[in-house]
Amino acid sequence: MVRVLSLCPSNTEIIEYLGLTHYLAGVDDFSDWPDPIKRLPRLGPDLSINMDLVEQLHPDIVLASLSVPGMERNVAALKERGIPHIVLNPQSLDDIEQDLITTAAALGEAHRGYEAAKQFRAKREAIEQNTAMYSSRPKLYWEWWPKPIFTPGKINWLTEVSEAAGAINIFHDVESASIQTSWDEVVERQPDYLCLAWVGVRKDKIQKNQVKKRPNFEKLNLSNDERILILEEELYCRPSPRLLDGLEKLVRLIHP
Repeated sequence: MVRVLSLCPSNTEIIEYLGLTHYLAGVDDFSDWPDPIKRLPRLGPDLSINMDLVEQLHPDIVLASLSVPGMERNVAALKERGIPHIVLNPQSLDDIEQDLITTAAALGEAHRGYEAAKQFRAKREAIEQNTAMYSSRPKLYWEWWPKPIFTPGKINWLTEVSEAAGAINIFHDVESASIQTSWDEVVERQPDYLCLAWVGVRKDKIQKNQVKKRPNFEKLNLSNDERILILEEELYCRPSPRLLDGLEKLVRLIHP
């Protein structure tokens, strides 16, 4: 059986979507889904992988990533040590669909990749067909990090997720994947919903009051607290097929 190591959560989730989790022999410290992977050897944080341990596990292939700045060090180390690997760098839903095909082919399971990609596209298109019927298109502010504020721009899967949900990312006009901005700019753009999905922070650690205490919060004219959405970062901040689960949840929240 092929021995596979995954160096970030989104790669681990792609393997699960392909139905090949039994191939995994080790994962990064932040991979937390599905449950069976919690028993696997841990390779360190995704930005500081223990390459000695990677070598000791004798992988047939390593799934590396460039989805977060700093991960290029892992790729350089894999090349230097001659460890077989592929590198995924998805920025869009189309990229994720293609990564299913690429990953499955690299594992000698090409048929699984094409089938998984087909299922992924069918689910996405079904959601988009349903949301196309909505007349209102609420404006969404996505917050990845609060201090300093980081939010996704045009070249990002959350802009696509917003559109698929029948909404608009208020920073969709900025040609960037991730933007450092100010709270004043957020207020000026007048979102209808605040979507808080802080990278690496669990939902129960985020409180609505943390945002409501910000200067000029009242100028947002939000009708009630329900317009502040505290969301699972694992469903919105990782470029994996689970984004479609997040999309389905988002539709229910903004189109009640």
